[in-house]
Amino acid sequence: MLLSFGALFLSIILLQVSSGGVGPLDAVTGLGLGFSAGEVGLLGSAHFAGFFMGCWWAPRLMGAVGHSRAFAAFTAMGAIGLLGHTLIIDPLAWGLFRIGSGICVAGCYTVVEAWLQAKVTNETRGRTMGIYRFVDLGASLMAQMMIGVLASVETYIAYNLLTIICCASLLPLTLTRASPPVTGAALRLRPALAFQRSPLAVGGVLVAGLTASAYRMVGPIYGAEVGLAPRDIGLFLAAFVAGGALAQYPAGWMADRFDRRAVLIGFSALAIGSCWISTFATGTQGILAASFLFGFVTFPIYSISAAHAHDFAQSDERAELSAALLFYYAVGAIFSPIIVARLIDALGPMSFFAYIAIGHLALILLTLARRLVRPTVEERTRYVYAPRTSFLIGRLLKDRRDRN
Repeated sequence: MLLSFGALFLSIILLQVSSGGVGPLDAVTGLGLGFSAGEVGLLGSAHFAGFFMGCWWAPRLMGAVGHSRAFAAFTAMGAIGLLGHTLIIDPLAWGLFRIGSGICVAGCYTVVEAWLQAKVTNETRGRTMGIYRFVDLGASLMAQMMIGVLASVETYIAYNLLTIICCASLLPLTLTRASPPVTGAALRLRPALAFQRSPLAVGGVLVAGLTASAYRMVGPIYGAEVGLAPRDIGLFLAAFVAGGALAQYPAGWMADRFDRRAVLIGFSALAIGSCWISTFATGTQGILAASFLFGFVTFPIYSISAAHAHDFAQSDERAELSAALLFYYAVGAIFSPIIVARLIDALGPMSFFAYIAIGHLALILLTLARRLVRPTVEERTRYVYAPRTSFLIGRLLKDRRDRN
């Protein structure tokens, strides 16, 4: 089992490095090729549209062909999407390729998480999820750090390198001697369930989606507009991810000890403050520090919102509720990059943070309104950092919430 998990984690590291690098590379390369900010934003939206398709399709493909073959099929789609960038220089064509990349990411994560869910026990679940979160965030951080290197070489070399890494992610999982698990039934997607349990949580994950996708997909445009070099754009995004990773413990501590709606208001208020600070940040060091702060105060909002929703859910609803919340996150993530990119085109780079601040202000107002409608619950589930990876992540987290 340990060897099997090692193969899964290595596949995820390689997949995250390749898929996490393509978004910023598209932005930097696209701007250099004359793409408008709106066209670059379209690429980010296309990625999350593919991500949603992959989340829905992957359990069904696993049921038809099995885990290993499904992983290979999704990886092939990702490799085709990466290589396609070197054949056609056109934003619409690149948008289609990014749909393939998004399907690849969601599909491969679904396969890995279904495999983990079938193999873990109650005794190993906590340790396995801790390693999984570390692997996911650590590989994402590595992907952002690579941008400076990728942007400094020829375009075809950069995309070929990401393609090689993507293809390499096939090797650990497909060559492992551990037998794949029996495929379970596909999870039903019930978006209405999230609204029934907590309208506030739906608003929270929507805002988390529009914030994270705008920052990761359109952030490079902002960085270029304020004069960051390609190497510094990679550090800019890495600082955002690092801040979010370090925020999880203090955010969890507060969310488990205080009214989660008050904690949500606090983090959204800090997010607005970090937007204000970012608009006045100057110099590379100042911009990187502001990016770290922004990640620190915005990353936990998804998990706090999810924990609040699970406070009102029954045990047998948790997996479907997690999938429904991820659906709304994807909705926010699909539309946000193209909206904020067009705002930058029309109003300049500072509209980037104004847009995000308005989203968090709306979340504060919604939270205050919900406090008047319904009191908080006395017995709460434990805060758990929830990766936004696939609809099946709820099955991995379900038992941890129930035991706590």
